[in-house]
Amino acid sequence: MHSTVRTVLATGVAMAALTVSACGGAPSHDDSHGPTVVASTNVWASLAQAVAGEYAKVNAILTSATDDPHSYEVTPSNAAAIADATLVVYNGGGYDHWVDDVLAAHQNVAKIDAYSLLDSAATSGEPANEHVFYDLDVTKRVASTIADRLASDDPAHADAYRANAAEFGRKADVIAESERAIGRKHPEAAVAATEPVAHYLLANAGIADLTPAGFANASELGNDPSPGDLASMLDLITQHRILALVVNKQTESAVTKQLQEAAGKAGVPTVEVTETLPEGMDYLDWQRTTVESLAAQLDRAPALNR
Repeated sequence: MHSTVRTVLATGVAMAALTVSACGGAPSHDDSHGPTVVASTNVWASLAQAVAGEYAKVNAILTSATDDPHSYEVTPSNAAAIADATLVVYNGGGYDHWVDDVLAAHQNVAKIDAYSLLDSAATSGEPANEHVFYDLDVTKRVASTIADRLASDDPAHADAYRANAAEFGRKADVIAESERAIGRKHPEAAVAATEPVAHYLLANAGIADLTPAGFANASELGNDPSPGDLASMLDLITQHRILALVVNKQTESAVTKQLQEAAGKAGVPTVEVTETLPEGMDYLDWQRTTVESLAAQLDRAPALNR
């Protein structure tokens, strides 16, 4: 997946406000400093840090916007960090399959697979969208599960872990309500997306995604879309059948550039989304800012041509 060229948003994307470090080669579990959580990406590390607070150490394997979780290959130091962790938090659903590969050889390591916490209705039938970090209900479940696991490993700080998870949940609920408010304001809103990264945000907002299935499948596999699917995407833009074009800012190709140029000429706004944290943001800041951007761009969009 995602064989398109990744643009560098930030070299070594940093966590501000919450300090999350990259994994090194040394063993990561130090009992004198409490539990150690290893997360596949800085997104899940930020969420884990919000729960862990000052009582547990949190490390992220991938911290750069140029790292593709789908195709990443772990180093020996990465594998050692995962194997030595008190708890491993990762996306699952094939998004960061290399974590599963390491854990298969270390089955006693406690783990949280976020994809497995999707509502059962979302996983019935065809495989669900794997970008579950945009599903605020899933992230709330992950936060609660992290709190329970850390409380079991570090009972002295159990109340703090659970209080932090509850606070995370309250803030996530506010963002989720902001998503639904967009749908109420734009009840017939429709968009198209270069990749289905923000699927759960759009679904919670009640915004239709009109991206042709063939185009979406090709982008997920890192392939160029067929001429017919590309033409259909361009028609959605030029005929004003969508209010906005949703673009994964971390991938760029001749096709995505063509679509953005068409959107610019048609006056259709572009909403940028990412798969990793922008510099200076934690998880909740990132989600809040993305929702605010979507709302602002839909407010300025030209009317749909029904």
